[in-house]
Amino acid sequence: MPRWLPRAMLLALWIVMAFGVGLWLFLKLQNLFMLLLISLFLALALEPAVNWLHRHRWPRGPATGAVMLVVLVVAVVFFSMLGSMLIGQVLAFVSEVPSMVRAALRWVNGTFDTSYSPTTLLNEVSSVSGLIEQYATGIANNVWGAGTTLLVLLFNALTVALFTFYLCSDGPRFRRVICSVLPPRTQREVLRAWEIAVAKTGGFLYSRALLALICGAAHYVVLILLDVPFAFALALWIGVLSQFIPTVGTYIGGAVPVLVALVEGVWPAVWMLVFVIVYQQFENYLLQPRITAKTLDMHPAVAFGSVLAGVAVLGAPGALLALPIGASLQAFLGTYIRRYEVAEHPLLPARAVADDDPGRAEDETEAEDGGVPDSSSEGTDRDPGARD
Repeated sequence: MPRWLPRAMLLALWIVMAFGVGLWLFLKLQNLFMLLLISLFLALALEPAVNWLHRHRWPRGPATGAVMLVVLVVAVVFFSMLGSMLIGQVLAFVSEVPSMVRAALRWVNGTFDTSYSPTTLLNEVSSVSGLIEQYATGIANNVWGAGTTLLVLLFNALTVALFTFYLCSDGPRFRRVICSVLPPRTQREVLRAWEIAVAKTGGFLYSRALLALICGAAHYVVLILLDVPFAFALALWIGVLSQFIPTVGTYIGGAVPVLVALVEGVWPAVWMLVFVIVYQQFENYLLQPRITAKTLDMHPAVAFGSVLAGVAVLGAPGALLALPIGASLQAFLGTYIRRYEVAEHPLLPARAVADDDPGRAEDETEAEDGGVPDSSSEGTDRDPGARD
């Protein structure tokens, strides 16, 4: 037996054991890792506002507390003023589902000369409603289980708030500790990546909130003008869904208002469908490029694929984290990718880059002259850690 074989076998055994222990710890701490990831996302989203207050001579601790307090107050005011209206409209909408089904079937039978009976559909709706009520009654009767779930949710929310506060208020100190164990060149790259993540994540939150507000307000006005019931609930539905499901979110969210408008008549549904399509084009080509020009410059197909990948990996939180992570990764990689002039070819549109992206055309012109864009000059002109 070779002398090195026992040591190799022992090393392999230690590697397998270490991998097993690491996998066991990861599975046990998976919930904690998810809370930390959500906290990091929230801290990155709040840091632009905290940095603004810090530049105006606010200490980082009180600045972070003030920003989080403003977010909490806005959420409480929103749900206290509009939550009851939303819940009331949703409950009224659920109660009107059987009559909407009857009206829709009458229209279908009268328009297409069919003889569908509402009995089967109403029985299905009633059975589903009965199952929902039975499930809700079971949850209500299980007071201990409901109380435990509520305590777990409250504990997770407080944990996320605590981690978010410390990650945001002690952000410079945390970054300094990380950079202290890295060589100088790696420190600059880590700080650059961190700065890009802050800009993209904060821009994602603020731009999506603004787009959701504009989208919801526009659809609410149209729903009111068309005299469609449950206007506020439907506008909130399409406003939120359209911004967090890229490209197809508006159409998915707009399907429900169109169906509800169909109960009121054919023409309200037609006008609602026309407005959903027109607004989507207006948002894609005019509104969204101006609002998200410096925040999330991603192709719609890439954004949609990122959301699907995030859901597959992390579930519901992954859908929220996918876009800022993808935009940050794209911006970071784009800093170090050297671009070359593209040769003319029938498969390539003539001067498409120059027409669509003047900044990239300037980079190509510089490459033609023999110059190489300096990656260190992109992004910011100062040291990424100077703001700390």
